[in-house]
Amino acid sequence: MRTKRLLEIVYILIVAIMAIGTVIGKYTSLDYVSDNIFGSWWFCLLWAIGIAAGIVYFIKRKTRRPIIVLLHLSFVVILLGALLTHLTAHKGMLHLRQGKVVNTYITKDGNEAQLPFSISLDRFNITYHAGNMAAMDYASVITIIEGERKEEFQVSMNKIYSGYGTRLYQSSFDEDMKGSYLSVNSDPYGIPVTYIGYALLFLGLIAMLIEPKGNFRRLLRSNSGKAIALLLLLLAGTSPISAQPSLTRETADEFGKVLIVYNGRICPMQTYAIDFTKKLYGKKNYKDFTPCQVLTGFMFWGKEWMKEPIFKIKGSELRNKLGLSEYISPMSLFGQQGYILGPYLEDAQSQPNDAVAKQILDTDDKMMLLMDLMQGKTLKIFPYTSNKGNIDWFAPTDRMPKAMPKAQQQYIHTILSLARQLANQGNTGMLNELALKLQKYQQVYGGNTIPTPTEIKAENIYNSCSFATILFIANLTLGLLSILFLNKKKRYRIFTCLMGLSWLILTFTLALRWIINGTIPIANGYETMLLLSWLIMIVSILTTHKMQLMTTFGLLMSGFMLLVSHLGEMDPSITPRMPVLNSPLLSIHVSIIMISYALFSLTFISAIAYFFTNKSKKASIIQINKQLTTLSQIFLYPAITTLGLGIFIGAIWANISWGTYWGWDPKETWALITFMIYAIPLHKASLQSLRSEKKYHIFMFIAFLSILMTYFGVNYILGGMHSYA
Repeated sequence: MRTKRLLEIVYILIVAIMAIGTVIGKYTSLDYVSDNIFGSWWFCLLWAIGIAAGIVYFIKRKTRRPIIVLLHLSFVVILLGALLTHLTAHKGMLHLRQGKVVNTYITKDGNEAQLPFSISLDRFNITYHAGNMAAMDYASVITIIEGERKEEFQVSMNKIYSGYGTRLYQSSFDEDMKGSYLSVNSDPYGIPVTYIGYALLFLGLIAMLIEPKGNFRRLLRSNSGKAIALLLLLLAGTSPISAQPSLTRETADEFGKVLIVYNGRICPMQTYAIDFTKKLYGKKNYKDFTPCQVLTGFMFWGKEWMKEPIFKIKGSELRNKLGLSEYISPMSLFGQQGYILGPYLEDAQSQPNDAVAKQILDTDDKMMLLMDLMQGKTLKIFPYTSNKGNIDWFAPTDRMPKAMPKAQQQYIHTILSLARQLANQGNTGMLNELALKLQKYQQVYGGNTIPTPTEIKAENIYNSCSFATILFIANLTLGLLSILFLNKKKRYRIFTCLMGLSWLILTFTLALRWIINGTIPIANGYETMLLLSWLIMIVSILTTHKMQLMTTFGLLMSGFMLLVSHLGEMDPSITPRMPVLNSPLLSIHVSIIMISYALFSLTFISAIAYFFTNKSKKASIIQINKQLTTLSQIFLYPAITTLGLGIFIGAIWANISWGTYWGWDPKETWALITFMIYAIPLHKASLQSLRSEKKYHIFMFIAFLSILMTYFGVNYILGGMHSYA
């Protein structure tokens, strides 16, 4: 009993220290907590005590099941690998300049260390996404010199150099593009041992699900569990009447088809118009005007539209301070003394965390957005192919290349002024013709940077309807209504069918985003919330015929996830990925993690349902509660498996991309905390208190807070390398 109690205390301490460490890291730095907390001798000792107590406890209990031994042994091997890395690995930074041969690098401590070879930089390249300045990849072409032997290699994001016991990773570069920084990592002992531990863990987690005499297979054989087997297989494998001048809808829509460089990619101007209107007004449409009418209104009738109350002041603090309404005209921000925000900007920039300061900066950003549009700075709609074959896009205010023909320069400088004249004259016919000619100009000069017809059509469909917003309203409404029909099976099935329809629409939405950007839609918080909602619905659909409540669960939980993405101000904009994210391991890592979150969310919903019904003495309700407990446990096993796989696949990705498989970033630390918390109810044989249905569901309810912290808390509070997700 003493060994068990010691093990429990150490386990709780480790989880608590990791949680506290991430908070301390927010106010100090990641390097500080990595060195003084997570890398300290006493934290390593704590892990060692935990391992020793665990081994003694295993021996006392005479645990002989190979899979259980394999699972726990894998963690011992992983921790041993981490210790070897901590004690023997060497890391540093190597600065290269073209034509200069070096054989030393600077260590993390600021000392100079010897490389086992000499190295020179031949050239440094940045590859851009077609037609814009969004970086797609960074690459250093290097020559490794060892004696008389010379070899050329390319080091880029997600592509490392490995040789002579040393690994080089692309890190940064000099502004003149003639120098490059490479991260140096020499870890010949820690990495192989750690990878062996990962392999053992993967085998153990998967074996836990398929072991004939294991708890999971026993749960599947229960009445509530038979229906879930299929789940696991599927998881794997006209003009408005308005006082303001504007283009007709048809003409505005023609301008909406013109392509523009926006958010690091080339897209229809319609997309830019939607985001522009949302940023100013907070909604997609303004009065009877479409987004394209609003955008072209400011382009062609800027003076008139500056008087329109389209400017939303979000914060009540700023409104009260300056005596403003919620919706004001942009012109009202200019008084007799000039720009009324001007005197506050300097103080606001020095206090960016202050509520009023944030609102001032946000309002100023909107004003700058307007000014840049009316000056034409944001209208990068004119492609040009240089003599070298590179295609760049220019705005009318940009400085044109000297090699560009004068006639083409004249066209770029005057075409929008001509459009403004035609708009003020009301010459709709010539405006339509001008918009069509501008589209043709882009097709002629845009070359391979022009999106395909399929991509443009997909974006037009995506822009035509706020699918996710409609679905969160529909799912939450249907989920609440379905409660009224729980005792009417035939009518209740209608809600299951409607959830299936909602799932198909969400599938269509995700497919559109995939087509538009050319990558799986899992690169940011908004997209992962959509994916999580998608997974919750499919799990619910596949299990609802055995457990009727799953339809209600699925509708409410997916609706909640979609609502969070809507209210949480997650950015739905479609943008190119950061270079480091262009790895196939990203898709695997995020997809598996999202599956685990979806399954954990269903254990949370099961707990909520249990507490709504557990006071009832009816036999039917008691039976439902037992089914809820069994169902929750069935979800728990694949959830912990997918979370474990996802975490350590992410570690492998990090090692390939950044040179370290574990850096104590807040997101990965909280993912490990979540894994350790949810692993506790798997040990009911040792923790008898969790055999109680009530205590089990209380634990699962509280445990879900770790999911919320991992997903939302890290993104919006702690930050870190994963904050882009």
